[in-house]
Amino acid sequence: MPPVSECPEQLQAQMIIVIHPGSLNLRMGRASDLNPIRILHAVARKRRLNGVFYRDSFLPACVERSQELMHEFEECRLQVSHTLQSCLQSDGRRRYATPPQQISAFNRRSTAECIDDNAMDIPVPDKEIIFGDEIINVKSDLAYNLHFPFRKGDLNLHGNVGGSLSAVLADLQAIWEYALSEKMNIKLSDLSQYKAVLVVSDIYNRSHLKELTTMLLIKMGFGSCFLVQDHVAATFGAGLGYACVIDVGDQKTSVSCVEDGISHPSTRVRLEYGGGDVTQTFYYLLQKCAFPYKECDNNNIQDALLLKKLKEDYCHVNLDICGSQEKNFTVKSNKKIVKYTIQLGDECIVAPLALFNTELLNITGKNKTARVQKPSAIQPDSEDCFDSSYIRETGRRSGREQLEPIQGGDGAIITADNQDDDIVVDTLEAERDVKPTDKEFVLPGGQIVGLDQAVIQSIERCPTEELKRKMFSCILVVGGGMKFPEISKWLHNRVSLQIPYLHRTEQLEIVSSNIHGMDPAITSWKGAAIMSCLESAPELWISSMEWKKYGLRILREKAAFMW
Repeated sequence: MPPVSECPEQLQAQMIIVIHPGSLNLRMGRASDLNPIRILHAVARKRRLNGVFYRDSFLPACVERSQELMHEFEECRLQVSHTLQSCLQSDGRRRYATPPQQISAFNRRSTAECIDDNAMDIPVPDKEIIFGDEIINVKSDLAYNLHFPFRKGDLNLHGNVGGSLSAVLADLQAIWEYALSEKMNIKLSDLSQYKAVLVVSDIYNRSHLKELTTMLLIKMGFGSCFLVQDHVAATFGAGLGYACVIDVGDQKTSVSCVEDGISHPSTRVRLEYGGGDVTQTFYYLLQKCAFPYKECDNNNIQDALLLKKLKEDYCHVNLDICGSQEKNFTVKSNKKIVKYTIQLGDECIVAPLALFNTELLNITGKNKTARVQKPSAIQPDSEDCFDSSYIRETGRRSGREQLEPIQGGDGAIITADNQDDDIVVDTLEAERDVKPTDKEFVLPGGQIVGLDQAVIQSIERCPTEELKRKMFSCILVVGGGMKFPEISKWLHNRVSLQIPYLHRTEQLEIVSSNIHGMDPAITSWKGAAIMSCLESAPELWISSMEWKKYGLRILREKAAFMW
């Protein structure tokens, strides 16, 4: 037998590039790779002389802290703190908490300890365009504009410089080509020999998908490609036939129900909060307990990265950890590396629980939005000859032609032109396109629902009772924004208390972090890689020749999801 590296399947997988773009990071790699490369999904472009200044923020922007906003925040924080104090540890003992005044007094006395007084700044290369980790060293006073082409699960279109559709697509192409050539050592001139799999959001804009497909096949020159929804790919990556998928990213959280490779459109919802919002909440809680690093600026990219790391290292939902804990962290300041010692209490638990108690996310704004899948009828495209309007009209016409005139008892001729026929056809079309409104995921007063309530509402929109019971029995958590120890138990308890009696099952399973030792942030990427190597995959590929000839029609016919 030939060695594994020379097997046809392995060679085929080496020629497939899987691309998973996110709001913060880009994950890209060959389908044969164990893990993808990960780079900052941003580009810094040198500003022209007297050009317009623009920088996308690394973390979600904080809003003005009005009295009403902070009153709601404090009420929710106290409520969560009281709930934690009433909880029991695993050995049955009641939890205890160190008084906040004691923690603050320790942190005020904490001083910086210099551990290196000769740390040199990393020079920023004098380039027109900067990618990847080099962007971290680009200070705000340098002549560079910073753009993140993806924000909140969609293209980052806005009215400022670099915010047009063509500009955003140009940024995407530049970043992806940089990753291919510099990180994966693939010549751009050889891309016609490669295939591409693009992981797209479960809630999609059809015109954006058309532009992305054109970019891959025409502008970048891949030989063929196909698109797959991130939640569907996640179930393949986790090895599940069905699941209610929760994807917590940096700037958005999405939920949908997937069965046999199909994401049910009526169950999809995207909530405008994610791991970045939790980071800002954690930073505010650190400030309340006298955070010793007073010079911290969450608008500075280095400090924002520090806060993100502190959140990932310190935050948890382990109820067995009580009282104050001493932690250390280092900061580079004025060519010195200094070490701070800090005491932390239940702030480390309260911040992750903001995903369930969204008043704690008021730091980044109360009136967050929820998005649901738009019906195809309100996403028309001039290239799509067979859109929902065409299907509805031809369906009505063919129905009329098939019906023979029937003579009634009084001699009247009943034809298919009766108004009832139109009503029936339109009703069927309406039922097929019925979708939940985004208002159903926003509480009275403008507060967006928490993660547990979003899961309940998403599952309740499944078309059958049997499917609802299946979804309540298996909930899959993926994404990089919810990697907090023991948070799955909290989610399990919150959801299980709200399951309607009719849909209760013997077991509710939360499948989350470390699936088979896998980072949940790459579950969707891994699933897309698996899909690309299946025996049925050849039916999904769209070649560049097909795209040039048929355009959007071939995407409707071959898309791995309901168009």
